[in-house]
Amino acid sequence: MLTLDHEQQAARTWFESLRDRICASFEAIERDMGSDARFEYTPWNRDNDPLGHGGGGVQGVMKGKVFEKVGVNVSTVGGAFAPEFAKTIHGAGDSPEFFATGISLVAHMANPHVPAVHMNTRFLCTTKRWFGGGADLNPPIPYGEDTDDFHARLKQACNAHDSDYYPRFAKWADEYFYIPHRQCHRGVGGIFYDHLEGDFATNLAFTRDVGEAFLDIFPQLVRRRMEMPFTAEEKHRQLVWRGRYAEFNLVYDRGTLFGLKTGGNIDAILMSLPPEVVWE
Repeated sequence: MLTLDHEQQAARTWFESLRDRICASFEAIERDMGSDARFEYTPWNRDNDPLGHGGGGVQGVMKGKVFEKVGVNVSTVGGAFAPEFAKTIHGAGDSPEFFATGISLVAHMANPHVPAVHMNTRFLCTTKRWFGGGADLNPPIPYGEDTDDFHARLKQACNAHDSDYYPRFAKWADEYFYIPHRQCHRGVGGIFYDHLEGDFATNLAFTRDVGEAFLDIFPQLVRRRMEMPFTAEEKHRQLVWRGRYAEFNLVYDRGTLFGLKTGGNIDAILMSLPPEVVWE
């Protein structure tokens, strides 16, 4: 059983409350389209893990009329990294013990005109403590208006804390969400940050504002596009694009690797994979 200190509990409470509000917002969109789809929640824990890992989380998944598949997961876990993996983690070289709490979201949409999206924010503790995360938009059929509005809202959240954050974190997202073997980006970017150390309250406030920005802007984009008619060719284009998304998550994504290397829940880790995909 994990014992959390004040900072760890504060971060966990925020991530779980953000999950509740996001899921309620997404279910409201389904209601607006005449769907009764709701999230199904599956708790998991590893308090009896033979490797000594503790904690757990809740996997939330909804399959509806607008959201073909959306997963919103929260987890709070602790334990010790394997020695070689510990060398790759910030602050874990001298001690393999870790704590991590966070929220992870991926939405794959039924209508190819509606952008898919990813959002993740987290708080990690090794011999150091830091926040990381971000959000990025992944439209199969990009619209400049959507891209601009998404970036503008994230920039607003960043600028409230540091005018240097948005240019730094937007560039970091462009570099991170890139598929080298395809020589293309997996979407139209957003922000990505990691190893945000220093004053806990200040960095939690920024991480909260990233979550608030996402909750504000993404439902607006969904409602803007969800009733647009689409062709079979446009749906096929979406399925091909999803293949690129899956390749990135399975080959390059740090969160996927972290979950698998720390004995996480496999279904929750791989909830980011799309429900239907085509490789060409």
